[in-house]
Amino acid sequence: MDVHKKSVVACLVISGPTGRVHKETRTFGTTTPEILALGDWLRASECSHVAMESTGVYWRPIYNLLEDEFTLLVVNATHVRTVPGRKTDVKDAEWLADLLRHGLLKPSFVPSTPQRALRELTRYRATLIHDRARCANRVQKVLEDTNIKLASVVSAIQGVSARAMLAALLAGETNPELLADLARGRLRDKRDQLLPALAGHIQEHHRFLLTALLAQIDYLDGAIETVNTEIAARLEATEEAIARLDDIPGVSRRVAEVVLAEIGPDVTRFPTAAQLASWVGLCPGNHQSAGKR
Repeated sequence: MDVHKKSVVACLVISGPTGRVHKETRTFGTTTPEILALGDWLRASECSHVAMESTGVYWRPIYNLLEDEFTLLVVNATHVRTVPGRKTDVKDAEWLADLLRHGLLKPSFVPSTPQRALRELTRYRATLIHDRARCANRVQKVLEDTNIKLASVVSAIQGVSARAMLAALLAGETNPELLADLARGRLRDKRDQLLPALAGHIQEHHRFLLTALLAQIDYLDGAIETVNTEIAARLEATEEAIARLDDIPGVSRRVAEVVLAEIGPDVTRFPTAAQLASWVGLCPGNHQSAGKR
């Protein structure tokens, strides 16, 4: 199959009793009814194996709808480049069909449906965390524009003391003495550093920007916590594996959750270090290049 955003070109290869090959090519849409019609056509022709390139996210709906009925191979596009010449969707589909027929395609690892759902959740959480970091950086840029050097004194601009000071600034308080009194814990020992750092020139548009950015950060914090809860619920059965990964230096619980989402608890499907070393040793020219390194 040559998969696109709005269409799928499918080439069906059938070998007759005499060994003669018959090819039939059809084009379908990518809506759910069209994909189901594609499945009906393949099923009626007694097709068992289907190959398609991993083009963006366009292959996913087809995989989700047909994975229970056919052996689906999602292959790396760079591994199945066709011969030089005029490139068309039909030729791409025929080329994939020929490679599949001769057993020359190496399928990519596509996890189970529950693991794919977990992947989407952890990747969405990573996006939320990235967005929150961007908002925090924007807060710092606005504060620099006001010449308030709070980040030079506090370790976290989103900490309890810093947020209390920012809230007072947004409420109209500009007296460094009163702002420094809002420090909590060990930060109170840095009062002499806080006083000059909190003496700035904040304007109304600064307050507007800071109010919007802090509200966005609060929303993202809530969204991240909601996704954390959903991920934890889905990984409840693998708590032992998470604990073992969490024991590795440098691996936090969040990293352990990402590892399980991306790889899964079963690593036997992947080659071992010894297997990789033997494959590298079999590649032509490796000894020469290794000597140069």
